[in-house]
Amino acid sequence: MRTMDEGQVSLGALAKQVGVSTDTLRYYERQGLLPLPPRAENGYRRYARGAVDRVRLIRRALSLGISLEELGRLLRVRDRGGTPCATARALLAEKLKALDMRLAELGALRKTLQATLQDWDIRLARTPAGMRASLLQAGISEASRVRPKRPAFGPSHGPRPHRRYAHER
Repeated sequence: MRTMDEGQVSLGALAKQVGVSTDTLRYYERQGLLPLPPRAENGYRRYARGAVDRVRLIRRALSLGISLEELGRLLRVRDRGGTPCATARALLAEKLKALDMRLAELGALRKTLQATLQDWDIRLARTPAGMRASLLQAGISEASRVRPKRPAFGPSHGPRPHRRYAHER
């Protein structure tokens, strides 16, 4: 690693050591996650060696699902001498709870897809060659009676009208 002064490292060397781009480091600076380093006479950034650990901490937090905004709040407390440990733990527990809920939703969707595929296989097996099995229409009356808590993918925009295409008439 190329050093500028003993205990200091350049922007490029820091980026290379932690495996991110120089633009990423500049972005972390703008977001207040990475303290602005002093500059050498030539205008180049001179990071303290502790910056390596700071960037690794940022990358680890992001990999755990902590947003830049959330991390910024935690780091500001820490940088002022505070102890954000309980807050960080509560935040991660919240992330885990949300993940568990999403996994349950995905599990329910998986069961629905499996059941639908089984139904469609039966319908296809019973449908004469060259005839429509009307797979997409299958189960519409049952589905209209049971409304999911939320859509599996994307926001709900209310019921969509059924459109018949020329080849379905």
